Amino acid sequence: MDRFWALLTHIHALAGPSTMLLYPLYASVVAIESTSKVDDEQWLAYWILYSFLTLVEMLLQPILEWIPIWYDVKLVFVAWLVLPQFRGAAFIYEKFVREKIIKKYGGAHFHKSPNSKGKNKFVDFVTPKKAS
Repeated sequence: MDRFWALLTHIHALAGPSTMLLYPLYASVVAIESTSKVDDEQWLAYWILYSFLTLVEMLLQPILEWIPIWYDVKLVFVAWLVLPQFRGAAFIYEKFVREKIIKKYGGAHFHKSPNSKGKNKFVDFVTPKKAS
């Protein structure tokens, strides 16, 4: 029985990096190589949310140490973000992050400008300008 628990512990320890990093890295490369924009949106949204989650986790580390199931909750949440059946990252970005950006910068930034060659005004706004 001890070997069984040891095996479960190792699987649990590998589940996080596999779910949070290895599969998303692989899927991001596949998305870049595909012609579909749907998967690009999913994985860009995932990396935005994962970066934010990591930053919050770093800031709240002293508090999170006292929550024994934090790693498990994070693992389940990230699995929901990652799994293609749910497309959780795209959902959260569309429902929450995008709304905050629209409120802060106004909806006009998301409309294409005539001389942006496919980019939108928000991208032009947040992208540093090249010096002439």
